[in-house]
Amino acid sequence: MNTPHPAPFFTPDPQAATASRIVDFARHAGVDAPDYTALHHWSVTDLEGFWSAVWEYFDVDAATPYEQVLAEEKMPGARWFTGATLNYAHHALRHLADDGVAIVALDETGSGYEVTGKRLRSQVASVAATLRDLGVGAGDRVVGYLPNTPHAIVAFLAAASLGAVWSVCGQDYAPRAAADRFAQLEPTVLIAADGYLFNGTAHDRRDAVLELAGALPGLKATLLVDHVGLPWPTGNCPSLVVPWEDASTRTEVLACTDVPFDHPLWVVFSSGTTGLPKGIVHGHGGVLLEHLKTLGLHSDLSPGDRLLWYTTTHWMMWNLVASTLLTGATTCTYDGSPAPLARPDVLWELAARHRVTVFGTSPQYLLGMAKFGIDPSVHDLSSIRVVGCTGSALPAPAYTWVRDHVGDAVLLASISGGTDIVSGFAGSAPTTPVWAGELSAPHLGVALAAYDAAGLPVVDQVGELVVTRPLPSMPLCFWNDPDGSRYRDAYFSAYSGVWRHGDWITVTGHGSVVVHGRSDSTLNRNGVRLGSADIHDVVERLPEVAEALVIGAEEPDGGYWMPLFVVPAAGVTLDDGLREKIKDAIRTGASPRHVPDEILQVPAIPHTRTGKKLEVPVKRLLQGAPAGQVVDRAAVDAPELVEYYARLGADRRTRRSAEA
Repeated sequence: MNTPHPAPFFTPDPQAATASRIVDFARHAGVDAPDYTALHHWSVTDLEGFWSAVWEYFDVDAATPYEQVLAEEKMPGARWFTGATLNYAHHALRHLADDGVAIVALDETGSGYEVTGKRLRSQVASVAATLRDLGVGAGDRVVGYLPNTPHAIVAFLAAASLGAVWSVCGQDYAPRAAADRFAQLEPTVLIAADGYLFNGTAHDRRDAVLELAGALPGLKATLLVDHVGLPWPTGNCPSLVVPWEDASTRTEVLACTDVPFDHPLWVVFSSGTTGLPKGIVHGHGGVLLEHLKTLGLHSDLSPGDRLLWYTTTHWMMWNLVASTLLTGATTCTYDGSPAPLARPDVLWELAARHRVTVFGTSPQYLLGMAKFGIDPSVHDLSSIRVVGCTGSALPAPAYTWVRDHVGDAVLLASISGGTDIVSGFAGSAPTTPVWAGELSAPHLGVALAAYDAAGLPVVDQVGELVVTRPLPSMPLCFWNDPDGSRYRDAYFSAYSGVWRHGDWITVTGHGSVVVHGRSDSTLNRNGVRLGSADIHDVVERLPEVAEALVIGAEEPDGGYWMPLFVVPAAGVTLDDGLREKIKDAIRTGASPRHVPDEILQVPAIPHTRTGKKLEVPVKRLLQGAPAGQVVDRAAVDAPELVEYYARLGADRRTRRSAEA
């Protein structure tokens, strides 16, 4: 007997849905698709037809036309739009009216300024000319150590316009952690700010910038951005210094370099679960098409719209914030805490003042708003039609809170994606219903499934998130991975020719997707993916610590628990003083985001017989999975530790239940 589908929590207004770009796209493509399900089916069964329709609908301007949409369909190694040459930066700037607002720069004080299309083009042209004079050309690397301000977008577009490869890291990362990423790229130019704002404080990063510059051999120049008004020291930088004011105010004409479709655009980094973070390389054309689809069709952005999505520059959502320009919409940058103590609702206040149409955040932000009784509806939020939410699973109660405190006509679009494709695997669209606690459907073009242990697709059962057909924004490669072995191992070692992402999901009988959390050891805290190796490396260098293990565990109520288990050195006890020393070391050596929720003393850390820490099994034990289903005790160096960590998880659940 078939189980009836549950009633949706939210159904789109038919008139608004009919007027959306996704409906217009289907009409333009000549597809007979009465609903989203039918449109999605076409998009994954006719990859060439779908992606060529995206190309044509958004009028991609190629200097050289493509010869074939999908020359080789295999994973890894699919070849898209062979023969085409284009440039991402050209597309980001081409729809901007001279006197229209391209970027609204905001910060936690509530202040801000606007950057017009003319000014943005002028600044990009000037910085591009400066980079060219410094020896930057196609394929060279330009890196940014920057907060989320217009400077980062200008620098990125300038680098992209030359065919150079961009990478950026937020300034809350310690210089050593940033260097672990950037040094791999051997950059020609570093662009860095004097500091950033957070929770009422301007954080001075001048010394950190100088330390980072010194850790990048071969650096020719450092462009210094005056963001928080701190004077730069003179004579201490190991490379040529160029003030941002000089670099960005030249009178130049922008001429974008046309590059092949799969020419590298940027390098984003994995979280670094083991060893150095992996550099994930994406191409101009793949990112262009994927972001036009995601922002233009799923988020329904077009000229006149405004997007404000809270992010840091090292989270992949910053890449989407920058790509808002591709649709002709206005993007908002934001520097500061999402909920500063002085004005915790400042993001809602800014969204109202600047008539934001798409507001983006994380589950922890929405849950925090509800927990502390903050009511966004005291502001005029009538312009918001979409609240996007990503970073982790959004629990069902948050849907009711958004409806009651933001608006009952607002589409709450919970999205699951990854740095790996710099986009989403599943989410919502203007034409999809919403079920509380669920993602409405797989994104267009994403052949998503849940696989069981045997590699078979399952419905209404928990399985591994897999993608069975290629996407244009899948990585071109990993940096410094000449034979592709690390790339293949990361995504294709579990199921041959099928992308395994590392999330537990359920594909429901009514077509939605439920995300249960990571199936690997990546930490995913407040939407920012962190590497356990960054923490282990810092903590285990302390003489008082013999070994450490950090775990990130998703909890049933939508919370996220990130404990650090510590085995003290012989004769040492973990007391409050040592806990503070460990926190300070992590804060300084990694970033404040890496500081755990708790630091707990344990007798030992469990390993495989070959010495690898059992990160995923310990996580699942803490979440309550039966020990026999988690790990084979015969494969553990100290089998008694399996029961020990299972008891820790049970004790925590008991305490939380009593507190509730």
